[in-house]
Amino acid sequence: MSKTPKISIKGLYKGFAGNPVLKGLDLDIMAGESVVVIGGSGTGKSVLVKCILGLMAPDAGEILIDGKNIAASAKSLRDEFMKKVGMLFQGGALFDSLSVWENVAFGLIRAHGMAKEAAREVAIEKLARVGLAEDVATLRPDELSGGMKKRVALARAIAANPEIIFFDEPTTGLDPIMADVINGLITECVKDLGATTLTITHDMSSVHKIADKAAMLHAGKIIWHGSRKELANTKNPFVRQFVAGSADGPIKMALAGGV
Repeated sequence: MSKTPKISIKGLYKGFAGNPVLKGLDLDIMAGESVVVIGGSGTGKSVLVKCILGLMAPDAGEILIDGKNIAASAKSLRDEFMKKVGMLFQGGALFDSLSVWENVAFGLIRAHGMAKEAAREVAIEKLARVGLAEDVATLRPDELSGGMKKRVALARAIAANPEIIFFDEPTTGLDPIMADVINGLITECVKDLGATTLTITHDMSSVHKIADKAAMLHAGKIIWHGSRKELANTKNPFVRQFVAGSADGPIKMALAGGV
């Protein structure tokens, strides 16, 4: 097995209007690993993923995929990287004007040049993989429940059999039972593909279900990382407070009125 990380983030900085968000973040993810980055709202989890995907340009640092710095690479190399990637967005980000199967097949047709009929067959196959019947394929997103939308978004994320998948708060807005269903589907689909995954979430049930390793983002840096077992036993006060969901601890939340 290669000792080169599949994803390696080195000294990543990103700020907005003089306000730093990421302050020299370092993170390595090996091929086939499922790593979950935890942290409170506004700590920069989504900014991290957007920088990796090229949706935001980092102010400094390196983003290496298979040892190649895509943050400083030509557009052609980044385009090749994006063909290896699947993404499940926080709100699903389905196109309301497209049918379910067209949403799932969108990247296959646009990025991979697959013929429409062939892409439709793949879409139906992936919908079945996430537990949705073929008759769902012709529906529109506004005809779906929240859980079904998440399943469609997951089917789209795995449609091209990606090497790397990003999950942005995959269980947000779901009840606990459906959240567990989605976490289970993520685990099964990732295992089937052998993909490398990076999930950002504040939902500890997702961490316990899908993570091989976890990392905590706080004050712009990864302040702790380790296995799921190490997460349960860590003495790090920041991690312990976050896992416990306690207001008491070193993490202080800014509240209106100074309360």
